[in-house]
Amino acid sequence: QLQLAESGGDLVQPGGSLRLSCAVSGSMKDVYNIAWFREDPRKDRTWVACISFADNSTYYSRLVKGRFTISRDVAENTVWLDMNSLNFEDTGKYYCAGEKDLNCPYGRAWYDYWGQGTQVTVST
Repeated sequence: QLQLAESGGDLVQPGGSLRLSCAVSGSMKDVYNIAWFREDPRKDRTWVACISFADNSTYYSRLVKGRFTISRDVAENTVWLDMNSLNFEDTGKYYCAGEKDLNCPYGRAWYDYWGQGTQVTVST
């Protein structure tokens, strides 16, 4: 099984940066691909980025590519999302999620495990 816990969300000005953390624990923690999703006020969750457990390959939404970086520290059991050049459209609740059968799919339905989310607000 897998347990996920996000942290690091905050209020930030446009152009600013944040680092989100996803603490990963459980008996299957080393065989899951971990993705970040953003939830908007309508509760739609959009895939943002993902890192593969097999070879640490990374994948990004076109909306964040070049601004966000996903990485993992196996020793610390943590997946990071470094967010730079933030804009208003990046506002939302960010969730990390785990799946192990497909290599970082876009659809939320493929992900078996979710954290509780952390709020990111980009505002002046």
